[in-house]
Amino acid sequence: MKNARWIASAIVLALALPVFAQEKKEQPKEPAKPAAQAPAKEPVKEPAKPGEPAKPTATTTTTTATTTTTTVAAIGKPAPDFKLTDTDGKPRSLSEFKGKIVVLEWANAGCPVCQRHAKAKTSEKTMKGLKDVVWINIDSTADAKLDDVKKFAKDNGMAIYLVDPSGTTGKAYGAKTTPHMFVIDTKGNLAYMGAIDDDKDGSKGEKAKNYVKEAVDAIQKGTTVATATTEPYGCTVKYKG
Repeated sequence: MKNARWIASAIVLALALPVFAQEKKEQPKEPAKPAAQAPAKEPVKEPAKPGEPAKPTATTTTTTATTTTTTVAAIGKPAPDFKLTDTDGKPRSLSEFKGKIVVLEWANAGCPVCQRHAKAKTSEKTMKGLKDVVWINIDSTADAKLDDVKKFAKDNGMAIYLVDPSGTTGKAYGAKTTPHMFVIDTKGNLAYMGAIDDDKDGSKGEKAKNYVKEAVDAIQKGTTVATATTEPYGCTVKYKG
């Protein structure tokens, strides 16, 4: 009887072993744990040596470049010299008029304001009775046609009319409008710059205050120019570029 029970137990055990083995085999494996990562190390700062300042941490700096335009001409300072050609191609320079009062007028044959002053003979009236004064017209209009400039100068009796197509001389003086006036004293220093008069719209006629005439009179009398600068008016100088 005991043998029969033992045999039955052995059979049950034999049948259970394969099932147990299969269940154990099918159990999912746990995923491998990632290796622990060491925290990033901060850069080690090199200690300063005795007597030396600590070395700064390297940084990147972005600098924005700026361009500054400076006008050379300034009241009381030597007027910028120039070498230009007239409408006939003859070279002229400011230095050839050394010792004289020089009036520079920036002009443009196509500018209505210049045409108005030319028709009104403003320059001739200003120069009337003055001695040792030279009036020079300078045209810095980039696209000016020489034939038009010649005709404008001839029709209005402009004795010295210089062309400055590159605009170098105009920019050196800071000429902004046509007309824009500059008066240079006998020592070659700039004494006045600005408008020719206070008649911006042409309504004052003979009652207009002529700033250029006042500046020239002061220089000849050896006195200080009362109004050394004014705001010029007229057409904008059309420089190259």
